[in-house]
Amino acid sequence: MKGDIVQRVVDYVSREIVEDPEAVSVTIVEEGPEEVTAEVRAAKPDMGRVIGRRGRVAKAIRTIAQAAADEEGLQARVEFID
Repeated sequence: MKGDIVQRVVDYVSREIVEDPEAVSVTIVEEGPEEVTAEVRAAKPDMGRVIGRRGRVAKAIRTIAQAAADEEGLQARVEFID
């Protein structure tokens, strides 16, 4: 499946930084032949942790996701959904 590595990496990182890891879900949506979007959902109180101050954690997660996507020859985007 396209984006499998991206999904596993984003899921792992997201679960490690929240207080309720069971509430985290990461869904991969294929946007094109070589582009995927990882949609991250977490419990309301944990969204602040996932996004971080000034979006620093979110930016780091996006960077890691792109590095994982490079392994698959893809472009990756990460969206944080309430």
